[in-house]
Amino acid sequence: MKRFVWIFVVGLLASVVVASEKKMAAAKMPAHTMYTPADIKWTDAPPVLPAGAKAAILEGDPSKPGYFAMRLKAPDGYKIMPHWHPNVERVTVISGTVNIGLGDTFDETKGHAMPAGTYATMQPKVHHFAWTTGETELQITTLGPWKLVYLNPKDDPSKKK
Repeated sequence: MKRFVWIFVVGLLASVVVASEKKMAAAKMPAHTMYTPADIKWTDAPPVLPAGAKAAILEGDPSKPGYFAMRLKAPDGYKIMPHWHPNVERVTVISGTVNIGLGDTFDETKGHAMPAGTYATMQPKVHHFAWTTGETELQITTLGPWKLVYLNPKDDPSKKK
């Protein structure tokens, strides 16, 4: 009987500790976040993207497993050479136009225009390329870690010196 009581007490204490840790973790997470355009902190885009783009992380961490939301802003004529992603990519065009083409070779005649307001998904490992028409802002909301793997390693700006 004493053993049962001891196991019960230890189990109860463990439950209290776990509940307390969950409550403390929830307290660190904001119940609500909102970004007006003026609140968004733009920095240079990740080095895997060509120079000239800006990025803003709205939620999560693209380098870690889990949900994240990231904005990208690119100038007119910005090009991303053929590549793929290991996870599903979900893109919403905020302003401007993103053109997406499928395949292993960059060819603007094989692209599809995605004007502001367009939402698109791309399954993992689909070979594609992109370019912008006009200054363009888009939002990527998906699961990390976010990677961009160029079909031709020479196209990867993070590998250039």
